[in-house]
Amino acid sequence: MAISMLSHNPLLLRSEKHFPTPSLSLNQSKKSLTFAPKITPARVLYKESLSSTITELEEEEDDDQEQEYLNYTTKKEPERKLADVWREINGQDDWVGLLDPLDPILRSELIRYGEMAQACYDAFDYDPYSKYCGSCRFNRRRFMESLAMTHHGYDVVRYLYATNDINLPNFFKQSRWPKMWSNKANWIGYVAVSNDETSKTLGRRDITIAWRGTVTHLEWIADLKDYLKPVRANKIPCPDPTVKVESGFLDLYTDKAEHCRFCKYSAREQILTVVKSLTETYAGEEISVTITGHSLGSALAILSAYDIAETGLNVMHDGRVMPVTVFSFSGPRVGNVRFKNRIESLGVKVLRTVNVHDVVPKTPGFVFNERVAPVLMKVAEGLPWCYSHVGVELALDHKNSPFLKDTGDPVCAHNLEAHLHLLDGYHGKGERFVLASGRDPALVNKASDLLKDHYLVPPFWRQDENKGMIRNHDGRWVQPERPKLDDHCPDMHLHLTNLGL
Repeated sequence: MAISMLSHNPLLLRSEKHFPTPSLSLNQSKKSLTFAPKITPARVLYKESLSSTITELEEEEDDDQEQEYLNYTTKKEPERKLADVWREINGQDDWVGLLDPLDPILRSELIRYGEMAQACYDAFDYDPYSKYCGSCRFNRRRFMESLAMTHHGYDVVRYLYATNDINLPNFFKQSRWPKMWSNKANWIGYVAVSNDETSKTLGRRDITIAWRGTVTHLEWIADLKDYLKPVRANKIPCPDPTVKVESGFLDLYTDKAEHCRFCKYSAREQILTVVKSLTETYAGEEISVTITGHSLGSALAILSAYDIAETGLNVMHDGRVMPVTVFSFSGPRVGNVRFKNRIESLGVKVLRTVNVHDVVPKTPGFVFNERVAPVLMKVAEGLPWCYSHVGVELALDHKNSPFLKDTGDPVCAHNLEAHLHLLDGYHGKGERFVLASGRDPALVNKASDLLKDHYLVPPFWRQDENKGMIRNHDGRWVQPERPKLDDHCPDMHLHLTNLGL
C-alpha cells in the first residue's frame, strides 16, 4: 500500500528532521478536542537510526526546531473545547483573530468538513463502464463506514440528486450501458446529522450538507454560461430583483426532471425539505447548519446556504436563529455585489479556503470583481459579467509545503486533498510549514501527482479493487448488483406543501 511505503520511507523520515510533526490528539471514542504535542513513531524510528556522522550541533538544531513548535502549541490555550467556542469557529465574528495565526480548533474543523466534501468524490461512481455510473457507490446507511469516516460521528439521512439536462457535461457522468440506473440523474452529495455523542462534543446538533464538485476536469469553467440571472427568475423568493447569480449554478440547483424517480424534485426542494424535517425533529436542541463543498460544489453550497436563510428555514418556531455557515474549498464566484450584500445581511457566514495558484476562485468575473476599485464596480455593477466573492478568504500556497512539487499544473492547484494538506501545515503568514495533526501526506496523491517523487508514493494510487468486479457462484467475473438505490422520502409532498412549494 502507498501509505505503508510512506511510513517506512527513509527520505520521509529525513524530511521530518527539518519539519517535525507534532500531532493534534483526537480521541475518536470520546471526541476529545484537547491539544497535545506528539512525536510520531516515524520520528522515534528516525532518532534511533541516527548515524554517528550526525553532529551534536545538528541534533541541537533539530531539538530547537521541535521545542520552537512545542512552545507554539502550548500557548494556544489547550483547555479550550469546541463545545465552548463553536459559534466563533462557525464565524459568529467573521473569524477575526482566528486566521493569522490559524486557530488549532478552526484548523481541525476545516479539515473535518473538507473530508466530508472529499467523501463526495471518494464515493462517486464515475466509471463509464459501470451501469451505476453517476450514482453513489455506497448504501446511504453504510456511507460513513464504507469510507472509514465513522469517527466523525455523523449519520447520512438523505442523498442529493440533480438532473443532467443542465449544460454542464463535465459535471455529470453517464454509463455507456444501455440499461443503467438512471439516464437523467446524477448523485451530487448528501445531508448528514451529528449523532448524540458527537453533538455533545460539538456543543450543538449539526446538520451538514456536502456537495460534490467536478470529478476530474476543470473544463466545466468553459461550460458556464457566465451571465448573471435574478434568483427570482427560478422562484427563489427574494425581495430584490437585482440579486443575481451565475445562471448555470442556479439552473443546476433548481431544475428537475419530473419523470425521473431521482430528479422529480429539484436539488433545492430536496435541501429545503430535509432541513425542515431535521429542524422539526431536533426542535428542542441547539442546531447549526454547516454546508461544505469543493469547486462547483462550493458554489452550490453558497447558493443553498443563501436559500435556507432567504426562505427563513433557519428561524425556529421560538424565534431562535440557527447559524448557517459555509466552509468552501476552491470555489468560484457565485453572484453579483447585490447577492454578496444580500447573503451577508441574512447572517450567512462563508469562509473560503483557496490555493493562490488555483484559477477556479478567479472565475467567473475575470475583469469586473471585488478586486476592482469600488467606483468602477459601482459603474459596472449592472453588467451581466460583474461578480463578487462573498465572505472571508483563507489563502494558502502549495509552494510553501516541503512535501509538494513546485508545479504550475492547474489540476494540482485545484486538488481538494492538497488543500487539506496545506491546512494541516499552515500556522499563519510567515510561519514555518509544520504538519499539526499528522494527517498522512500520501493522501495528496490519492487522485493527483503533486507529492514529491522521493516520497515514493505513486500518483493516482486510489483504485477500486478489481475495478469493482467480483466472481459470481459460477466463477465468472461480473459487476455486482447493488441494493435498491434510495430516492426520496415518502413525506416530501407534505414538507413541500408546508414550505409553499
